[in-house]
Formats: sequence, C-alpha cells, structure tokens
Amino acid sequence: MVVEAEVGCQQSVPPALDVQYFAKGGVVVNEVEDVVAVSPRFSADLTGSQLDVKSADAALESVIMQFVPDIRSGSFADIGPRRYMEDEHIRIDDLSAHMGPLLTFPEPSAFYGVFDGHGGSEAAAYIRKNVMRLLFEGVHFPQRSEVDNIFLEDVEKCLRRAFLLADQALADDCSVSSSSGTTALIAFIFGSLLMVANAGDCRAVLCRKGEAMDMSQDHRPIYPSERRRVEELGGYIDDGYLNGVLSVSRALGDWDMKFPHGSPSPLIAEPEFQQVVLTEDDEFIIIGCDGIWDVISSQHAVSIVRRGLRRHDDPEQCARDLVMEALQRNTFDNLTVIIVCFSSLGHREPSPLGPQGQRCCSLSAEALRSLRTLLEDAANF
Repeated sequence: MVVEAEVGCQQSVPPALDVQYFAKGGVVVNEVEDVVAVSPRFSADLTGSQLDVKSADAALESVIMQFVPDIRSGSFADIGPRRYMEDEHIRIDDLSAHMGPLLTFPEPSAFYGVFDGHGGSEAAAYIRKNVMRLLFEGVHFPQRSEVDNIFLEDVEKCLRRAFLLADQALADDCSVSSSSGTTALIAFIFGSLLMVANAGDCRAVLCRKGEAMDMSQDHRPIYPSERRRVEELGGYIDDGYLNGVLSVSRALGDWDMKFPHGSPSPLIAEPEFQQVVLTEDDEFIIIGCDGIWDVISSQHAVSIVRRGLRRHDDPEQCARDLVMEALQRNTFDNLTVIIVCFSSLGHREPSPLGPQGQRCCSLSAEALRSLRTLLEDAANF
C-alpha cells in the first residue's frame, strides 16, 4: 500500500540538520517506513568542466526563470506473479515542507525513488527506511535557495557519496543478508531542474511533447559499456548474467558478490547521472522498475500515461493503468510505477457522454427488432 510522504522519523543528526519528520497530525514517529517516492532526469549535462561556469549559470538561470513546474504525483505497486514483494518506493512532492525550515532548497523541490530488491526484500526495505538519513545527514546535502552550476556539482557529489554510503551500510547491518541487494533510481526536482541518479535497471522516462526521452541507462551486463567494465575487473557474463548470477551490473548490497570494501569489483554501486532543465514542453516523468520495462517500451508507456492524463488528469490512475498493462503483457516481476506531472493539462479528450450527460450508443438491426418486440409485449401486458 502506498502511503503519502507525511510519515517520517526523527533522526539523530548534527545540529544544522536536526530535522523532524512528522506524521499526519504532527506526531513524530521513529522510522521512515511508509514514505513513498519518485525520480529526476536531464537532457544536457550542466555540471563539471564541460561548460564555462559563468555562461552555464547564465543560461541555467535564464531557462529556469521561464518555467516553474506545478508538481503533483501518483504511484502504484503490485506484487505481480512473484511470491514476495521486493520493490520499495518513496515520493515527496514538497521536499522543503517535508524536511522543515532548517534546510533550504530551490523551490519548488521534490524527491522520488524506486528501489527494486533481489535476493530477498531486506536491502530494498533498508534503503527505503533510511534513505532520508543517508541523503541529508550522512553526506551533508548542499543548502542553497537557487540553482546554479556550483549547486549542481555539489548535489552530484553528494548523491555519489550517498549511494556508496548506502552500499556500505548494507554490508555493516547484520539484519541484511549478504545475498540481498537492490537497484536504486532517485530523482530530485529543484526549481526547473530535474536530476536523476541511477544504479541498476530501474528507468526514468521523460515525456516531452509526447515523445519519450530516457533519463537513465539500464545497467545490464550485456550492454557493451557495462560488459567492458565488468570484464576488465575480472568478472564474466554467462547467458546475460553477471558471474552467472545477477541480471544487473550495478546495485546496492549483494556483498557476497563484491570484493572487500575499497577493492574494485565487477558489481558496483556507483550511480550515473542525467539532468535536464524542464520547459513547458515537458509534461511528466515515469519512474518504474524493470518489471514494467521488460514488457513495455518507453514510448508506449509515455503514450499510455499521456492518453490517461488527457482523459482524467489523475497520475495515480495512470500509474495503476501502466501496471495493469504490464500484467496483461505477462511480466514476470514485481511492479512499481511513479508518475510525476509538471503541470495540469489544459485540454482533455471529449467525454463520451452526450449533451445532457447521457451516454450515446448504437444498436444493431437485430437488437432493435428485439427491443421493439419487448416493448410491444410490455404494452400488451
């Protein structure tokens, strides 16, 4: 069951990050167990030395001033044909309100994540439960009120450290089996900036004027760049599986397949990043686990969601529809989808109801004859 993001926990944090997470009604609870999330994406890399800092900042500020997303989201998860549910997710549409006044983010701010577990549910459940602490306490998340190139660099560095910290935390926690692991895709929205960090085969897909834009790359051992890295580090691919065991080449946990901490390993937790500055052409983003993408293409998923939004403008229903479509296509995995809308659609498809609110339909000749006979019999009764 998906529970809204008001539920959280009070963590033991440094004074500058001493933030309480409140449940509905203002009650402080001890664990972020029922928070639900989403993810971010980006079409041009604006970080590092790839751009001149001044020109990058100026271009970024110019675009961000033109469009401010109106964020709302919905999600749906289903166990599918599996015996156990190993997916977790989190969605927070207003990160600033959720974290409290001591933390400063560019507005609007939002956070989403999908964690697809394997080898048991322990790793994914641990990450979902501790993700806020790992992000905002463990790596000192940058605090700024506006997006610029320095902020982007700092966020990327922070997220990279957070993924590695989460990976090590799974190794250190005795309640998590060494054979349990999870993929992780998280997305942030800051102002008009969408940033996606991914390790594994969850996927984020942006809808831009009806066209699908992949905001993440699936980390499968069979893909050339991942195969090359795996083989250079002593791993091998057997029938599409890393070392004959795992279908992904990046994941958190799975410490029975990793070398001791600090040693290069074919299986890594290092995330890859994509960022994009959102414009009025960007309608929504879909974040889903591989159970969706195994049977539905990125473009078809965008078409399903876009058609649903034009009919009822309900991202929660669209997430459910996408899961149901994957089930009809005989997916063999757990299913989780988050849909984040950036604005309310200004137009919808016309309703099938007539002018007086009555549904119109046509009858065949045979049906008309049957109806006429029924009415005549009723009149003679």
